[in-house]
Amino acid sequence: MKHIALAAALSLATPALAQDAVLHDFEGSFDDATFAVESAIVGQGLVIDYTSHVGDMLARTGEDVGSDVKIFDAADIFLFCSAVVSRQVMEADPMNIQHCPYGIFVTEKEGKVQIGHRDYPEGPMDAVEDLLETIITEAIGG
Repeated sequence: MKHIALAAALSLATPALAQDAVLHDFEGSFDDATFAVESAIVGQGLVIDYTSHVGDMLARTGEDVGSDVKIFDAADIFLFCSAVVSRQVMEADPMNIQHCPYGIFVTEKEGKVQIGHRDYPEGPMDAVEDLLETIITEAIGG
């Protein structure tokens, strides 16, 4: 009985734990958007640790998991850290390590291209959001 109550409590808590995304429309192609994001990240003196081709993975594995739903036409996530910003937010709270590396994603669905990032908790993580918004603003030509 305790397991059922715990499972019910966790299922109710899950939506509260979900974070929203901060989205920006991009006027141009998916390839142009990914190039612009990569260039803006490198332009900040940062190194992209990993590019996750999530859209390709979803398309490739859909049939394997019994789904024919096309989630995105294309989707990539660029993962990176900033030594300066990471030190700042982790000196404020070492548990901010859970948010590193930081990611900017680019998606295309039905011809609409968007660039975004997760919405981080208020407080010290505002420095990360400022960095991500600076990169995205540069990428969209702002």
